Amino acid sequence: MPEGDTVWLTARLLHDALAGQVLTRTDFRVPRLAASDLSGRRVIEAAARGKHLLTRVEGGLTLHSHLGMEGAWRISGPDERTRGGPAHQVRAVLTTAARTATGYRLPLLELLRTDGESAALGHLGPDLLGPDWDPAEACRRLRADPARPLAEALTDQRNLAGVGNVYASELCFLARRTPWTPVGELTDDLTDRLLGAAQRLLDANKHRFARRTTRPAAATAKSAAGADRDRALWVYGRAHRPCHRCGTLVRSGSYGPAARSRVVYYCPRCQTGPLQDAAHTAEDPNSPPPPHRCTARRPTRTPAKTLSRPLTRPLTLPRHRHPSRQPQGAGTNSPPPRKRQRPGRRAGARFRCRCAHVPAAR
Repeated sequence: MPEGDTVWLTARLLHDALAGQVLTRTDFRVPRLAASDLSGRRVIEAAARGKHLLTRVEGGLTLHSHLGMEGAWRISGPDERTRGGPAHQVRAVLTTAARTATGYRLPLLELLRTDGESAALGHLGPDLLGPDWDPAEACRRLRADPARPLAEALTDQRNLAGVGNVYASELCFLARRTPWTPVGELTDDLTDRLLGAAQRLLDANKHRFARRTTRPAAATAKSAAGADRDRALWVYGRAHRPCHRCGTLVRSGSYGPAARSRVVYYCPRCQTGPLQDAAHTAEDPNSPPPPHRCTARRPTRTPAKTLSRPLTRPLTLPRHRHPSRQPQGAGTNSPPPRKRQRPGRRAGARFRCRCAHVPAAR
C-alpha cells in the first residue's frame, strides 16, 4: 500500500531516470489529458509532497499524480518490457532516449502550472519527509479536534502528510492506545513522542519498498531467506495471529465514515482505550468470525412425482462383485454364472473381497 515513504522512493526513482532528459514521447490515457503532449520538453525534477508525486518539466508545467491504493510507476529501458500490469491499466507514459516511465492505475493525473501547485496541495499539513516538517504545527493540527479518533486524525493529510493506513495501525500500537481513542485523551508528551516516532519510521523506510516497523531479527538462515517477514510489522495485516509482544491474537476493525471506512489492526491487551462500537463491528468484513454452528440438515426425500416411477420401496444397491470374478464377455444384464463350490467353504458364507471397501455375499 503506497504511503509517504513509498511515494518518496518512487519520486527518487523517477528523478534519477528522467531528470535532465528530454521527453521524446508522452502518452496520457485519461480523458482530461488525451490531447496533451509534453514531447520536446526537458524534465527538471520529480519530487514528493506527502502522498502526491510532482514531475516538473520545462515551460512551467507540472504533472501531478497520486498513487491511491494500487497505483505504481515503473521504470524500464528502451528495449525492456514494462512489468506493472496489463496494457489497459496504463495511464501515463513518459519516454526519453534512455528510459521509459509508465504509470499504472493512477486515480489522479493532471497537468498544473508549476507556480500554481499550492492551489492543489495547499491543504496538506507538514510533510513528514519534506524540508518543511514542523512537529509543533503538526501537533497543533492533530489536537484541533479532541474528540476525533486517533487513527482517523493520523491519516488526515490536512494534519500531517504521509501517514497512511499501515502507519496508523503501527503508531497506535506503539502509543499503546486503541485506534478509536480520542485525540484529546493523549497527553502532550505522548503526542510529541508519537509524532517523533512517525517521522523516524518513515525516514527509516524511505529507501526500501519492504516496510519494517520492528527491530530486525538476528541474522539466521531462515531470516535471510525471508521467513521473518511476519515480524516486519507489529499488527498491520496480522489479524488472528499472535501479538509479537504479549501473544494475544491481533484483531481488526474499521474507522471513518461508513461509506469510506478503512480497516485497522490492534492488540486488545497491549493497547488500552475505547473499542469499536457494535454497529461498525457487525459491518466490518475483517472482524473476527463468530463461533461456527453446524446448520446442516439431512436431505429431504425427493418427491415421487419427480421420478420416472413412484418410489414404493427403498432403492437397493446391486451386490458387489469383484472385477476379477466377472467372467469375460458377460453382459451387464446377463445373470451371474454358477461356479463350483470351493472345498471347505459352505454355501452362503460371507467374505471380504480384496478391494477392502465393501463386504460382498457369495
